[in-house]
Amino acid sequence: MASSCRTLPGRIEYLESVYGLIGLLHRELAAKLCINKMVQYNFKKITVVPPGKDFIDIILSRTQRQTPTVVHKGYAISRIRQFYMRKVRYSQQNFYEKLSTIIDEFPRLDDVHPFYGDLLHVLYNKDHYKLALGQINTARNIIAKISKDYLRLLKYGDSLYRCKCLKVAALGRMCTVIKRISPSLAYLEQIRQHMARLPSIDPNTRTLLICGYPNVGKSSFMNKITRADVDVQPYAFTTKSLFVGHADYKYLRYQVIDTPGILDRPFEDRNIIEMCSITALAHLRAAVLFFLDISGSCGYSIAQQAALFHSIKSLFMNKPLVIVCNKTDLQPLEKLSEEDMKLVMEMKAEAMKTIAQGGEPNEECVLLTMSTLTEDGVIAVKNAACERLLDQRVETKMKSKKINDCLNRFHVAMPKQRDNKERLPSIPQAVLEARANAAVAKEKKNLERKLEKDLENENGGAGVYSASLKKHYMLADDEWKEDILPEILDGHNVADFLDPDILQRCEELEREEGLRLEEEAAQEAFQIDGHELTEEQREILSQIRKKKAMLIQEHRMKKRTAESRPIVPRKFDKDRKFTTNRMGRQLSSMGFDPSAAVDRARSKSRGRKRERSLSRAGNDGDDMDIDGQQSNKKLRVKSRSRSRSKSRPPEEVVPGEGFRDSDQKKKAIKKAKDSVKKRNKEARRGEADRVIPTLKPKHLFSGKRSIGKTSRR
Repeated sequence: MASSCRTLPGRIEYLESVYGLIGLLHRELAAKLCINKMVQYNFKKITVVPPGKDFIDIILSRTQRQTPTVVHKGYAISRIRQFYMRKVRYSQQNFYEKLSTIIDEFPRLDDVHPFYGDLLHVLYNKDHYKLALGQINTARNIIAKISKDYLRLLKYGDSLYRCKCLKVAALGRMCTVIKRISPSLAYLEQIRQHMARLPSIDPNTRTLLICGYPNVGKSSFMNKITRADVDVQPYAFTTKSLFVGHADYKYLRYQVIDTPGILDRPFEDRNIIEMCSITALAHLRAAVLFFLDISGSCGYSIAQQAALFHSIKSLFMNKPLVIVCNKTDLQPLEKLSEEDMKLVMEMKAEAMKTIAQGGEPNEECVLLTMSTLTEDGVIAVKNAACERLLDQRVETKMKSKKINDCLNRFHVAMPKQRDNKERLPSIPQAVLEARANAAVAKEKKNLERKLEKDLENENGGAGVYSASLKKHYMLADDEWKEDILPEILDGHNVADFLDPDILQRCEELEREEGLRLEEEAAQEAFQIDGHELTEEQREILSQIRKKKAMLIQEHRMKKRTAESRPIVPRKFDKDRKFTTNRMGRQLSSMGFDPSAAVDRARSKSRGRKRERSLSRAGNDGDDMDIDGQQSNKKLRVKSRSRSRSKSRPPEEVVPGEGFRDSDQKKKAIKKAKDSVKKRNKEARRGEADRVIPTLKPKHLFSGKRSIGKTSRR
């Protein structure tokens, strides 16, 4: 090699080979980076899109904190201009950065993988999506133009007031632009939240795609072969979106995608749930597992499922296709009718056409049977699908042009058998002993007495198993426990030997028991401190209780009398129907003396202030008349009102309170107020009360400060 490189043609050939290898590696690396950028798009890392109002608050608060805040009229005009120009420029930069982040982080439908592009179009309508991003981009450009215009005007500001007005106008117009795109920001935030919940699907990795009618066992199969926890229910369309799990086969990781059920109907009539499945079938390079429910328990016949297969078979082209007959525990494949078997064979023939490339395919790997309930054939279906996909991917790569440049670098080493001697696996003695101990412990556990919980789990669980209480009966023979009580025994009716008055006698016993308890309670009522009372004390106690009962009865009667009823207000008695004269006439017609009732009604109709003032006026001059006539009001004034008691000061000592003098009572009142002061203060504060919290305006005390006192800017 060294000798050949010394000549000029040898050097040229050597350099060409080196540069060719470098170019090949560069192209492969660029392709990988492009694929990774296109496929591994992490929607969960998209920044939160704030609402319009919060967006404005964030930018203006940042401008207030990060730019100078002190300016005076005495500054040079150039310094004032720079002060306000800096605020406008800083606000525009923040608006531009935030809007640019939103535009850059949201995926562009033309740049992502076609699967993601169509999926986003199905879920969100790409026209609305592009329109919202376009409005954000337009707002960004408008804000930049506003900033540019007002910065030009600020250069010619001739006073502090004019510069400040230009700054306010610039920021106001920027905020108005943001307010106008508030609906677009809210729409993009909803899309971001939904996209963050989408499964992370790699369109270029090894993928198994499960499809079929609803409720045919797709999610159950996925739960069996992966660690995904997909909800399984006995009704259609339980799965409403794409679910992703992962399985291993031959030390390789496979991506398993569970799709929602598809119905056999025109393309334009399919809903968003079905279109997610159609999008996955159309764009993902995967092995397709078409599930058939041959038992018909899903609610769709085999003919309907075959019609769906033929309507979407164009999506299976150039993909490994496996037809899986599920629920064989309910209906074996061999026991199908001739018509259904014919439909299944037609689907098998179509599946053979889609993969008939290169060589003779194995018919056993095209049509498989299994039962997810008994797990019979589940692993075989997974292995067959993975093997078919692996063969197809290897065959595709062998047909590509890149393989010719790489074959000379590949060497497959196959190990050779050393001899024909059989070598059994060596299991350590400790492992064998542990297995034996585990088997003994399991057998011992089975011999122990079973609890009701164990019996319940063995016999169907809660709601199915019903515990028997008869097995605890203590009888002479254990076989009698489950016997049914006979109605006829030895030729006699068992009911004849039962007492027909058993219920009546039970009631009599209960009545006697109640009387006995009442007597005991009455006896206990006459005991004080555990000692019985004498006859004289009992009589006194009974008189006290009778008096107490009478007082309670009188109080209840007073509450029901006319004294406590409300008086008719004057504003409702405009026609003066309820007057004392009318009441007097009615009482006289019934034969009663109305004078006492009329006097009482008149005394009740006057308020306290009026009584006091009128009584004082009556004492000063009782003979004063109005226009020479003595009116009814004058007569009512002359009637004497009831005397009112004077108020007693709170510190005055009342006999029986236990205080020595008024000073001691004052101290006691003060201590009582102090003891409840804290409690009352806290009790007055509630949710409905107006509370002004301690304000801590951090943005006023942070940032840059000018030269001078630092207590407050």
